[in-house]
Amino acid sequence: MRHTKQRKLILECLRMTTSHPTAVEVYDQVRNKMPNISLGTVYRNLDYLCSHGLARKIDTCGERKRFDATVEDHVHIICTVCGKVRDAETGPGISPQTLMHPENTAASGFKITGVRIDILGICPECQKRQPSKTNP
Repeated sequence: MRHTKQRKLILECLRMTTSHPTAVEVYDQVRNKMPNISLGTVYRNLDYLCSHGLARKIDTCGERKRFDATVEDHVHIICTVCGKVRDAETGPGISPQTLMHPENTAASGFKITGVRIDILGICPECQKRQPSKTNP
């Protein structure tokens, strides 16, 4: 696997954030250090990083995909209004690894290769923008 300057910078950008950026947000960050990079180059390299297991593409409730440098199984919480993604804190006994345990998956007959759990909700910023519902 070739690590070009662009690819290295894109991966570094992903690893330095926990905001699960869109490709455009990655592009904006990378452009600060590499002004001549194109949005197409960022998209191609994000796809490459995901296909080689160095990053993850996260499907949100909207059309925009977000990206994550944490490739280990973990839980996301996604805003159904704006598509913001955060890592969800899971308590004891609720980790993806626990859910993948053979004892918990045997009945399905599936060979489990990974877990993707998304919690859906409305982020605090979107809650503030929504009209409040008051009881009469």
